[in-house]
Amino acid sequence: MKVMVVGGGGREHAIVKALRRSPEIDELYVLPGNAGIGKDAVCVPVGAKDIPAQVAFAKEKGIDFAVVAPDDPLVLGAVDALEAEGIQCFGPRANAAIIEGSKIFSKNLMKKYGIPTASYEVFDDAQAAMEYVRTASLPTVVKADGLALGKGVILAQTHEEAEQAVRSMMEEGAFGASGSRIVVEEFLTGPEVSVLAFTDGHCVKPMVSSMDHKRALDGDQGLNTGGMGTIAPNPYYTKEIAQVCMDTIFLPTIRAMSAENRPFKGCLYFGLMLTPNGPKVIEYNCRFGDPETQVVLPLLKTDLFSIMKAVAEERLESQPVEFEDGYACCVIQASRGYPGHYDTGFPISVQDDFEGELFIAGAKSGNDGELLTSGGRVLGVVAKGRTLEEAIRKAYRENEKVGFANSFSRRDIGRRALAALEETHGL
Repeated sequence: MKVMVVGGGGREHAIVKALRRSPEIDELYVLPGNAGIGKDAVCVPVGAKDIPAQVAFAKEKGIDFAVVAPDDPLVLGAVDALEAEGIQCFGPRANAAIIEGSKIFSKNLMKKYGIPTASYEVFDDAQAAMEYVRTASLPTVVKADGLALGKGVILAQTHEEAEQAVRSMMEEGAFGASGSRIVVEEFLTGPEVSVLAFTDGHCVKPMVSSMDHKRALDGDQGLNTGGMGTIAPNPYYTKEIAQVCMDTIFLPTIRAMSAENRPFKGCLYFGLMLTPNGPKVIEYNCRFGDPETQVVLPLLKTDLFSIMKAVAEERLESQPVEFEDGYACCVIQASRGYPGHYDTGFPISVQDDFEGELFIAGAKSGNDGELLTSGGRVLGVVAKGRTLEEAIRKAYRENEKVGFANSFSRRDIGRRALAALEETHGL
């Protein structure tokens, strides 16, 4: 079969490497991909948001199946356009992708169907929002309604910070149209857990849980990023909690979307907070998370393409989805200065004795074919182990064998998870 993947980051590289293992796939294309992904698939210079060009390419090449990975094309209707041409897809249609595309929609959905989440207020008037946050309990969370490259959430520690967040989003247009409406919500406490789940609109099959590390610097200091590393599974996410989440969050969400005539098919990401009052939803994403995918898919034993086809054909109930028993750790190498200003164009070197998984997020080809950095988060080094400690140790060992001139990594990926294991299991 001929398969194409839309997207071009580390998440897409992880998806591509997993799809390559399928005996059913004869040709694999990535639109637009990057120079690192180009070593595992054919990259095509078509932008992730250029839906007409994606459709044209798919028709020209006789593509049998498309995987739309990023949020923007999903929200813009890439799946709708491809399916209209008879091309089978993995990913939600636009009317279901709104679960990520509009935080107001998702919060109202949870309220309507009794899905546990933080209490909230919605505003489309800046002055009314500022009056509200001046007396809101602290800390408080201010969120832009629409997509904002993962940066549209501000945790305000003071009323002044909350006012500035409102002003920045609604008056200064920091996130464009995405910030014209906002959500102000209660600050939740507890361990955070990411759970990706396959769903065909009827059945839900969660993948192994994971723990992201969003802050740029060790000790969860510095600015928020797209993610500086992950581990899987998340030790806070016990079998008992998983069952509670299935009963109170996962299945109710899928049923709610179907009740709203927005059946969700694809990968639904649940960002959860395990509060003293039980698990609650922080956010939904309408796709695989990044860099969660980089630790989840290497642990997948089942053929990913078989699962994706079962989702598209609404027969997930009878499709096995199995994962390894061990652990995985991903360490991100980013350009120094990220998530602020950073320089690019540095050669990426990989030692011959490298034994981990390498997922490239931001790289271009140099004149002699070498990989050069072209982004903030450049690459992720992943290793697996029978224990979490082994996976972390191996990931950092292999991380030393890859590099570029101005790189930096956090040195404490997985430390909180190890502490949690010691606390819960006495290890």
